[in-house]
Amino acid sequence: MFTWNIDPILLKIGPIQMHWYGLIFALGLLGAYSIAEYIFKREGRDTKLLEPLFLYVVIGLLVGARLAHVLFYDPDFYLAHPAEILKIWHGGLASHGGFLGLMMGLWLFSKKYKIELLWLLSRATIPAMLVAAAIRIGNFFNSEIIGKATDGTWGVIFSRVDSTPRHPVVLYESISYLIIFTLLFWLYKKLDEKKFTNIALGLTFLLGFSARFVLEYFKTAQSEFATALPITMGQLLSVPFIIIGILLIIRGSKK
Repeated sequence: MFTWNIDPILLKIGPIQMHWYGLIFALGLLGAYSIAEYIFKREGRDTKLLEPLFLYVVIGLLVGARLAHVLFYDPDFYLAHPAEILKIWHGGLASHGGFLGLMMGLWLFSKKYKIELLWLLSRATIPAMLVAAAIRIGNFFNSEIIGKATDGTWGVIFSRVDSTPRHPVVLYESISYLIIFTLLFWLYKKLDEKKFTNIALGLTFLLGFSARFVLEYFKTAQSEFATALPITMGQLLSVPFIIIGILLIIRGSKK
């Protein structure tokens, strides 16, 4: 068994704190920016649009992910402690809301700068999966979203939680997103522009949220709202994305 006891705070200078979560999230965004720059240059797009694009993306991602976490996973806590809503460095970003917020930000950007929305959404899938993987690594450093108990040799003891060996489920999820990121990047370079545009978003929804649905079986309960249901809140929120993904792939394949 592996014992994990990393302090979530990387650096503290007086009242200023730097968290591992924030650092890893920022590195994920930096990697995403580099990928977006590569895509824009490869397809002859104006790279000057990247700065406003990332402003829309980051705001949409954070607002959507945070609101979804607050509303669906722990509303009672945040109603009692509203100041905690803004403290995203403590963790608590729901991937479902993050994807919705991301798409809303991209839609607003496409309207303002007159860029084809489907082209933008399809390209955004690649860096988005990299950021999603980084966020889950950040969760690991926070010792949050822990898995169910396991007697496997791969079990991790999260000392800040308890002494029970558990599935490192956020690492499973991060690896899944990295695999999807690699697949999308490979398809982007292999397929012609139109084919990739037609299938990328649907493929991302199908693979990303199917992985999330399966891995929810290894997690401890994250929300009290869905305890009476045979599936978790994460699985419940994943189903619409999976269905939409299948429909988008069918539609894109016909095109």
